[in-house]
Amino acid sequence: NLLWHNLRPFPLVLSVVTWEKRLTPTSLQPPFRTSRGSAVDLHYWIGKDSSQDEQGAAALYVTQLDNALRGNPVQHREVQGHESETFQSYFRNGIIYKKGGVASGFKHVETNMYNIKRLLHVKGKKHVSATEVALSWDSFNKGDVFLLDLGKVLIQWNGPNCSIGLALARSIRDSERGGRAQIGIIDNEKDSPDLMQIMKMVLGERRGELRDAIPDEKADELQKANVRLYHVYEKDNDLVVQEIATRPLTQDLLQHEDCYILDQGGFKIYVWRGKASSLEEKKAAFTRAVGFIQAKGYPSSTNVEVINDGAESAMFKQLFQRWTEKNETQGLGKVYTTGKIAKVEQVKFDTTQLHARPELAAEQRMVDDASGEIEVWRIEDLQMQPVNPKTYGQFYGGDCYLVLYTYLRSGRPHYVLYMWQGRHASVDEITACALNAIELDKKYGDEAVQVRVTMGKEPTHFLAIFKGKLVIYEGGTSRAQKSTPEPAIRLFQVRGTDEMNTKATEVPPRASSLNSNDVFLLTTRQVCYLWCGKGCSGDEREMAKVVADIVSKGDKHTILEGQEPAEFWEALGGKAPYASEKRFQEQITHYQPRLFECSNQTGRFIMTEVVGFCQEDLDEDDVMLLDTWEEIFLWVGKASNTYERTESIASAKEYLKTHPAGRDLATPIILVKQGYEPLNFTGWFNAWDPYKWSDGKSYEEMKNSLGDVSAISEIKAMEVSQPLQQPNLTFPCSLLPLQYYLSDADFHDIFGKSKDEFYQMPKWKQQNEKKQCGLF
Repeated sequence: NLLWHNLRPFPLVLSVVTWEKRLTPTSLQPPFRTSRGSAVDLHYWIGKDSSQDEQGAAALYVTQLDNALRGNPVQHREVQGHESETFQSYFRNGIIYKKGGVASGFKHVETNMYNIKRLLHVKGKKHVSATEVALSWDSFNKGDVFLLDLGKVLIQWNGPNCSIGLALARSIRDSERGGRAQIGIIDNEKDSPDLMQIMKMVLGERRGELRDAIPDEKADELQKANVRLYHVYEKDNDLVVQEIATRPLTQDLLQHEDCYILDQGGFKIYVWRGKASSLEEKKAAFTRAVGFIQAKGYPSSTNVEVINDGAESAMFKQLFQRWTEKNETQGLGKVYTTGKIAKVEQVKFDTTQLHARPELAAEQRMVDDASGEIEVWRIEDLQMQPVNPKTYGQFYGGDCYLVLYTYLRSGRPHYVLYMWQGRHASVDEITACALNAIELDKKYGDEAVQVRVTMGKEPTHFLAIFKGKLVIYEGGTSRAQKSTPEPAIRLFQVRGTDEMNTKATEVPPRASSLNSNDVFLLTTRQVCYLWCGKGCSGDEREMAKVVADIVSKGDKHTILEGQEPAEFWEALGGKAPYASEKRFQEQITHYQPRLFECSNQTGRFIMTEVVGFCQEDLDEDDVMLLDTWEEIFLWVGKASNTYERTESIASAKEYLKTHPAGRDLATPIILVKQGYEPLNFTGWFNAWDPYKWSDGKSYEEMKNSLGDVSAISEIKAMEVSQPLQQPNLTFPCSLLPLQYYLSDADFHDIFGKSKDEFYQMPKWKQQNEKKQCGLF
């Protein structure tokens, strides 16, 4: 853990962070790079007042360190106030930018020093930074937090429109003052007259209104998705930068003999150095990146990351459509393959280990062993209609379905609610499916994990609960009154080796749909052919027999590839070429899970990544997105605002749409509520604590636990003419929901804003406004 968090604007700081860890699903998080077990990040930090000579010297030291570490580090150029998320993740309690420079930057912290008077401007929520500013009301604004540090007293002033956190104040108290300082909080100036008196004593009387906050200049996801790849080389002593590709990028564009610059919309610049590129080209990486930034007119604070061929960071790899590494074994024995017909090896695992090993549940995308109970409804006339249990597992592309799965965990029921959307269902039906899911969730105490399932993208657990009898019909409906007759000839592709992973999908009934690696069922009025490709296994053939009894009541004929009767080809409209060649199997690198804080309130979709995440990063007033590539989890905190909760699904869709790698928009989106997290979610977090939410403290509780704040008055009593009274720092926080008894007009008259605007505010500010209006 890095405990030192004070940076000064003059010096440049070199930081080498080495990570060594056995890679498991819970440890596959940035900044871990490869399956070889270790990775090195080399950062150099530039203070805003540092000289060009100092910056040049730092770049030289980076080169020397890189050589000493045999070219393995991923190199990062960090500029004060614009640090990368990876760099900020090392300082969990925040970064303080101190005035001055050089000598005192590395001094041992004296925990009994109280002769201090400074004002810190605090910004950020997940990544907190604080800058020393002038001791004046002119430094304040309405949207940020300001910390007045008086040695024995720390007063945190929270702007009316700010996002609150107490981590920095507590860190200063505990690490710099040995736990001896007192902390006071000002959420509303009218409620804290005594603390305000201390502030006025130090800062003077405030004249005029506070200025509005300056919004943070953050890149939105649309900007980050604008990736461009440039080939960089020298010609006649001139640097040539030639654009060669835009999104989506493919790995084969990177040639080992050359160097490349990848521009992520001006948000970040990557320099990739090929293994066989010249030593001079490698040394010039940073210089070329800075020159590129200047030529493009980007801010000098733009982040730069230098990547070595074979030691690419997770953030770099995810900018490509797919990233493969040959001859590597990863995960639990899975073999990922490229190409249309390349064989995917099915993995058998012991489901009894799921509860004991949550990382296995995450890896296998399994909530439990699929032994729970299911109920299925079809959306008909925009309402829920129960489906006959005899037909459970049969889904039609013209319909939408709700599937409620109930299972026991620690002796109490848990729920997963799947929303299956047919490819040919109407917009009204898809909307009605989502609305009915909300109502059904309410009946079960809002405890259900909600999973959006797009036809053809059914997750592993969804397959398992139907015990090998999942059949997906391309079109049509399962309603009693069907508008169109059933087709006379149908073709189904069957994949799976047991009842936990088998699915039959209807495909066009023509020869070109066949694939030598699978089993196909061809149904006609008279017979059902089980066509077995040369690459299929005995287990796959057995599961196809189970499905055959579902899709056809006719006679079953098993035929092997190459021994088809004429009637078989006639039913398919004649022979035609189909995928029949074995392809070289390549390892597709496991996608390293990534956690983001989501925000869409400003009209721009902003995501802040939490690098090296853990359970502590899930705050109750947040909506967080966990991307595991095959699934998108949306974790909704209990105190998150109404706007972000309502827009969370739209935000997840926007994330997929704008992803630089050109992601599949049908990727399952799973809505998880705080306190009801399933194993396939918690397994991505190291040492998940199931009791955290019952013991976790709200902001108000944390504020009230800061200690006996009457000591603040005693400490300052000698500095004012009359002793200060004990500040009032406790606020009642239990109210009935106002929307239940106030009309929209009355609500606006009382609060001066609409209900939507009110519930977009932080929870603490809602409570304060209710108190001011006497609505208790």
